[in-house]
Amino acid sequence: MLPPSRRDFVSLTLSESGSYTNSKQWRRQSCWRKWKQLSRLQRSLILFTLMLLLVCGIATSPTLIGHWRDGVVAENENDGKQPFVVNLKNEYKSILHEPPSEKKDYRRRGPPVFQNRFQTKTNVSSLLGVENQELDLKNADKGSEGGKPIISWRGAVIEEEQASDTDTKDTEIQDDAASLALAESRLETVREALRHAWKGYKNFAWGHDELKPISKSYGEWFGLGLTLIDALDTMWILGLKEEFAEAREWVAKELSFDKNVDVNLFESTIRILGGLLSTYHLTGDSLFLEKAKDIGSRLMPAFTTASKIPYSDVNIGKGTAHPPQWTSDSTVAEVTSIQLEFRELSRLTGDPKYKLAVMEVMKQVHNLDGKQDGLVPMFINTNNGLFTHQGTYTLGARADSYYEYLLKQWIQGGETENELLDDYLLAVEGVKKNLLKKSTPSGLTFVGELSHGHFSPKMDHLVCFLPGTLALGAHYGLPADHMELAKQLIETCYQMYAQMETGLSPEIAHFNMHESSTQDVDVKIADRHNLQVPETVESLFYMYRFTKDKKYQQWGWEILQNFNKYTRVPTGGYTSINNVRDPANPNPRDKMESFFLGETLKYFYLLFSNDSDLISLDKYIFNTEAHPLPIWPQAE
Repeated sequence: MLPPSRRDFVSLTLSESGSYTNSKQWRRQSCWRKWKQLSRLQRSLILFTLMLLLVCGIATSPTLIGHWRDGVVAENENDGKQPFVVNLKNEYKSILHEPPSEKKDYRRRGPPVFQNRFQTKTNVSSLLGVENQELDLKNADKGSEGGKPIISWRGAVIEEEQASDTDTKDTEIQDDAASLALAESRLETVREALRHAWKGYKNFAWGHDELKPISKSYGEWFGLGLTLIDALDTMWILGLKEEFAEAREWVAKELSFDKNVDVNLFESTIRILGGLLSTYHLTGDSLFLEKAKDIGSRLMPAFTTASKIPYSDVNIGKGTAHPPQWTSDSTVAEVTSIQLEFRELSRLTGDPKYKLAVMEVMKQVHNLDGKQDGLVPMFINTNNGLFTHQGTYTLGARADSYYEYLLKQWIQGGETENELLDDYLLAVEGVKKNLLKKSTPSGLTFVGELSHGHFSPKMDHLVCFLPGTLALGAHYGLPADHMELAKQLIETCYQMYAQMETGLSPEIAHFNMHESSTQDVDVKIADRHNLQVPETVESLFYMYRFTKDKKYQQWGWEILQNFNKYTRVPTGGYTSINNVRDPANPNPRDKMESFFLGETLKYFYLLFSNDSDLISLDKYIFNTEAHPLPIWPQAE
């Protein structure tokens, strides 16, 4: 029997030739014994050295990473000699953070052979007819820095600041391309809307005044093809040559004013006379001027009153005129919103009678009593020429375009008729003093009404002409605060759409002013209809044309989409609706107003166009039916 010490020795020997695990354990024990054998000072020095190396490593690693991310010099793939630099900031981030499912390709690290990401091109045509592509296209553009790599000489890296001018120019070019593509997409949407409206009119209401798209029939007012004439210059501006040619042929062969029919002086002037004059100026086609002369002369009997304030109705076949059956009054807006058209007719024909007749009206209204701080009542008597129903002041129905035409006549005449300008400026101050209030809770600026000293927070959608008119005046040198007020009011008009369930404005809104109010806009049941009216789109056009703020285009785009969603009739045409608060059942009225083609779609098109020379506001003035007429040279 072996002694115990011998057994220990034999066991240790076997352990040396044993498994890897036992050997590793033994080495750990051996290292630990050696570490324990060191003095405390030696151990401290070793630990200090290790800590110092660790700190240095941490401090130098960002520099190395930054050098890698700033740029990598690689051989040009084309000739293998001239190096070029590719900025890897965006790519490096995507390698680190992009989820595997979103990676477009594999990029190897180290000395790579780079894919030329500069060859990526944006297919702008894919934007056509697709909604909400602006952000996607801009984001795609940000991922590309130009058409060519940045050159360095024999590995000398060009710093980012040196390349920034080129990058900026390339980005601007790409942004411009995206903007042009988006604009063209929206313009094409408007063209398609007009084609669709024209399709319904042509199929079911050809030659008649208005289309009834639901019942696939027509409505008659004067029997003069109102929709067709109202749409003439719109089709010309939008470049719809085929549709325009069809309409011109009808005007040449079918349109006759020798009819025993009563027409409204105001409506026939702004729609028919204005539409024919505008189309003549845009096309140079004398057919339209001859038709304008015909209807203009047939409307003149309306001015044969003792007061020189015209009757509201004219029989264009018999040459007689009369007030409505229920009153001897005319509305102030109607008798003061025919001046642009008759003044232009005098200029073209050389016959001053048209201009003299309408300017006599302006002269009398200028001198009348009954105004309040430049604000006028809604009615005027054709017998005695005095205001009636005094004490009620509004910028809505029956008074709205009086204020519009004060400014526009001054501009049309070359900014020389200062009496018109004075009346306009006084009226704007009257609005600020008497009709301007703020809503609760959002503080929207709105224009209410005044009735015998009592303020009403009622605002017609018609009042939304005002932001555009104020902006136009500011463009022609009127006080800068007019533009500031225009910006506040156009926000309010947009909210009249945005706060409705269909995204379409009611005809009339009431604004809440109580502190406990939770919603700015309230709509009475009888006021919930939408008649496809143009005033907000009109003002959006002016605001964008003068400010270039693209939010106005975006607001207009939202409105157009909602017109397409809730008023478009599949078989052709668009319809006004009865209830803007019920998207499930907006209750169509089965009527497409002529001004939807003459005004609303035209202003949409001009709003989405980035061409300021397309109906330049330095050369043309729009009548209240959106028919552009030329601004006269000052010598005239």
